[in-house]
Amino acid sequence: MSQLHPAAAVRGWAATWRGPLTLRRRLILSIVAISALLAVLIGAISVLVLQNVLATQLDSQVRSSLNRATAQLGIPSAAMGVGDDGGRGQIPGTIEAVSNGTSQVQIRVGESGRPTSISSSVGDRLLALSPSGTDGKSSEVDLGGSLGVFQGKSTTFTGPTASGQNVTITVAVALPRDSVTGPVSKLIASIAIIAAAGIAVSIFFALLTVRYALGPLQRMADTASRVAEMPLDRGEVALDARVPDEDTDTRTEVGRVGAAMNRMLGHVSQALAARQQSENKVRQFVADASHELRTPLASVRGYAELTRRMGKDLPEDVVYAMGRIESESVRMTSLVEELLLLARLDEGTDLIKKEVDLTRIVLDAVHDTGVQDSGHQFEVSVPEEPITLLGDPMRLHQVVANLLGNTRTHTPDGTEVWVTLERDDDAHEAVVTVSDNGPGIDPAVMPVLFERFARADSSRSRKAGSTGLGLAIVQAVVHSHGGTVTASNGDPGAVFTVRLPLERAPQGAPVPLPAPEPVRS
Repeated sequence: MSQLHPAAAVRGWAATWRGPLTLRRRLILSIVAISALLAVLIGAISVLVLQNVLATQLDSQVRSSLNRATAQLGIPSAAMGVGDDGGRGQIPGTIEAVSNGTSQVQIRVGESGRPTSISSSVGDRLLALSPSGTDGKSSEVDLGGSLGVFQGKSTTFTGPTASGQNVTITVAVALPRDSVTGPVSKLIASIAIIAAAGIAVSIFFALLTVRYALGPLQRMADTASRVAEMPLDRGEVALDARVPDEDTDTRTEVGRVGAAMNRMLGHVSQALAARQQSENKVRQFVADASHELRTPLASVRGYAELTRRMGKDLPEDVVYAMGRIESESVRMTSLVEELLLLARLDEGTDLIKKEVDLTRIVLDAVHDTGVQDSGHQFEVSVPEEPITLLGDPMRLHQVVANLLGNTRTHTPDGTEVWVTLERDDDAHEAVVTVSDNGPGIDPAVMPVLFERFARADSSRSRKAGSTGLGLAIVQAVVHSHGGTVTASNGDPGAVFTVRLPLERAPQGAPVPLPAPEPVRS
């Protein structure tokens, strides 16, 4: 098993905490910062209190030692008698120095309580301390060498010698500061270890606490994400996503947010239901109206054609009017048929799916368009092996025919049109591409290009009437087959791409005829 390098672990942790300062991170950092601050404050106060107590105790010990030292020198015969009696009763480690102005004696009390002589330089530093009264505080003095820092105090008094003369005697006493620095250093180390452990524990509990506290918010975010992924702009939507009941307790701040979110989702669900009901009514009206208009339009077209054929007995203006009536009735019939088709596609009907050869459909649609239009040049490219899928052959033919008709309507004569059929094995899709070298599509029209009655006249020349439903039918048919259709501008011209999911042909299926040569007209 491979082990993670410490540097890699640190980089991973840092990468996790990069980015915006989220609420989760702010809460965790706040808890940890407060814990660390409290640990530092408590530790600092504890160290200061201990240091003050120990310093006061050491100062008291220094004054007691100085009193003992001066008491021993209070006898005239012993004014400089620090031999055997010097250091008697002093704490081990105590340093004494006595000077009468002409001579100096300095000793250090050993662990056994016996005094030993030390260098005169140590005595000089002790005696250099400013004399103070018995109630004055001691001060620090660095004795140098291996001795280090001591707490010392000195005093002077006048006393007689053995000859009866008065002399001024200076006495200095010092105790090592180890009794202060040692415990304080140990306390600092202990506090540092305890604080580090406490901060680690606070981080662990902060993660658990914040995760538990923000759990309802995460569940609300998950609910909002599920709603955001729903296709609310079309079709019948069952908006049943709600915040769990345990996260809607109005006695808490988060619960009030959850309850408000559920009320909002309820209103949205009602609005979607009303929208769907309205759309269903409109679709039903369009379907019914289109169906009912077919018969009178057929009658109008038939009578107009009959009247036009009897034109030898009618004036020319009447014959012309009948021709226009017949032409417009044909256009209205086409519009009604397209509206009826869209209404049926919206309802999920009017599709008869079976195994079809998409290669033959593309070739037939291109050939049919080439026969009808001599002003454009059409080229078709299909693979040698046929591409089969499950679909409605009539509607798929209409998809290709509408794309070609859209190109014929909105591009000038002489425009070259390329139709390509390919197989995308990675996506398991058939790809039909219709492109031209015309003026292209206006970018302002691109977002609504596949909407019903959308027009693109501002960017592509229009030489013939158009219902504005051709591309809407293309999108409806492609979506009903589980595919997608997109439009973009090439260099130059427009590019329409249709992607349809493939279905494998069963064994023994008839092989379509070979693809003919590219059509040019």
